[in-house]
Amino acid sequence: MPDSSFKLSTIKSLFWKLFEQGGTAVVTLLIQVVLARLLSPDEFGMLAIMLVFVNVGNVIVQSGLNTAIIQAPDATERDYSTVFWMSLTVSAILYVAVFLASPAVADFYGMPAAVIPLRVLVLVLVVNAYNSIQEAIVARNLEFQKTFRATITAGVVSGATGVCVALAGGGIWALVLQQLVQQACKCLVLALQVPWKPSLVFDPGRAVTLFRFGWKLLASGILEQGYQSLSDLMIGKVFTSADLGYVSQGKKYPYSLGCLLDGAIQPVMLSAVSRVQDDLAYVKRLARRALKTSTFIVMPAMALFAVAAEPIVRLVLGEAWMPSVPFLQMYCFVYALLPIHTTNLQVLNGMGRSDLFLRLEVAKKAIGVAVLAFTVFVLRDLHLIVAGYMLVGIVSTFVNASPNRRVIGYAYHEQVRDILPAIALSAVAAGMAWTVSLLGLSDLVTILLQVLVMAAAYLGIAALLRVEELSYLLGTARELRMGR
Repeated sequence: MPDSSFKLSTIKSLFWKLFEQGGTAVVTLLIQVVLARLLSPDEFGMLAIMLVFVNVGNVIVQSGLNTAIIQAPDATERDYSTVFWMSLTVSAILYVAVFLASPAVADFYGMPAAVIPLRVLVLVLVVNAYNSIQEAIVARNLEFQKTFRATITAGVVSGATGVCVALAGGGIWALVLQQLVQQACKCLVLALQVPWKPSLVFDPGRAVTLFRFGWKLLASGILEQGYQSLSDLMIGKVFTSADLGYVSQGKKYPYSLGCLLDGAIQPVMLSAVSRVQDDLAYVKRLARRALKTSTFIVMPAMALFAVAAEPIVRLVLGEAWMPSVPFLQMYCFVYALLPIHTTNLQVLNGMGRSDLFLRLEVAKKAIGVAVLAFTVFVLRDLHLIVAGYMLVGIVSTFVNASPNRRVIGYAYHEQVRDILPAIALSAVAAGMAWTVSLLGLSDLVTILLQVLVMAAAYLGIAALLRVEELSYLLGTARELRMGR
């Protein structure tokens, strides 16, 4: 593929991924706001516990082999079917295991009403065995417009289902059915667009080849999700389900915002790096561009969200959720670091270095578990537990960046130098936006003024100083328009 054609294709894919993430975020936000008004922190805490088992199961079903298909230069229809049958078998085993363990889980956390909802929720694992192949095919072909259609449709349908059940007094079932319908609907809409159906084919040789690459990513995914879930499990046991509900809500919105912005860039980058992995200079240029662009967008968004957190929560979620404000602000810091994490890790994935990926995860999770155990069992303070995640996030930037000095010649000090403009601009603009809160205005007016001040200060200073990232984004928009 010619360089200009490849660049244009990548840019278009990026915009489609951004539309998907953006549309999903808007729909999800609206639904979550309505459900937060209708349901209690206890019910969201119960869902957080149940999602631990679903999320870990999803990693086992989807992670590793899915990325192996995207990264493999010679993936075929036989590979797709082979991986599907492997994933389906694993999902069925996991479903049976969770089904049988549900009473013990509910008893351990003192939530007897969670037994049946948990058994229904884990059906998501079976659906995702099929969905993982669909998304791998879409990513390989950089056809993210198909995922956009499926995700938006699924968000609307599942959201409507959840709200209707909540209004009918369904309680926890509103959250459970929303999750299940969302994945099933997304899978169905993708099936209408992706001309792939599993065949009765299983190639043991290819299964071994793909597994050799994928098992390291699978292990890494389990470590990551297990670590993220461990906090919920510990908080749910040591504290109350309402406390867990506040923490999970505080984490949810910064996480969604981070995935919206950074998550639009990184999947496209993985596909792009996989296509040019033999050209190290090109890969480094892609990595630098992804890191600088993502940070330029994510950093100010997180800074603004943290500054405006109090009026946003009070206005949108209500007074009942105000205890979640400090957690939301701390998680804004955690997810502001996403670009440096994901850029370095996606480079390793795209280059086929899943061995390094796994080593990094082991090192980071050893540090993270030690900090988590200390904050939960020694300090026993919710705010210090989340502060521990902030500390681990900083340390993890060093860990994730270290291998790419050798792999593509992109050292940590170069990466810090590349993102310093966005960090400095975000700090200055956020400080200016914070002063609006001193005026004593209504929540809605305060939020609107803070957004305007932040945007004007950030973009104005960036334009005045001729920051390269802003010029690149404006130039890319013009190039995309001309390419059409």
